[in-house]
Amino acid sequence: MRVGFDQPDPRILPEMAVKVAFRDSGPAVASGNALRTVLIPRSALRSENGRDVVFIIRNGRAERRAVTVAGRQDDEVLLSAGVSAGEALALDPPPTLADGAAVAEKNL
Repeated sequence: MRVGFDQPDPRILPEMAVKVAFRDSGPAVASGNALRTVLIPRSALRSENGRDVVFIIRNGRAERRAVTVAGRQDDEVLLSAGVSAGEALALDPPPTLADGAAVAEKNL
């Protein structure tokens, strides 16, 4: 299979290769509608007062979001609500991180 890029990255060179594996995330349809899910690292998930939450990084601030966990596998968590694809998450947030706290993004 061949793939292309909408916006080429200069770090990707000709003749580079990659292996891809597709995961079965369970049923893809719920109540007649397609189920939209987001896969996140387990290290971004935190439990507060019996609720699963993550911290989204937006405009230099941490934003606490309640999330709905649809499944867990190894070091990843499948969310069915609370986070949209492409949003920046705080990984391994410290226990002192609070909603609205100033944070600096670190690109990995």
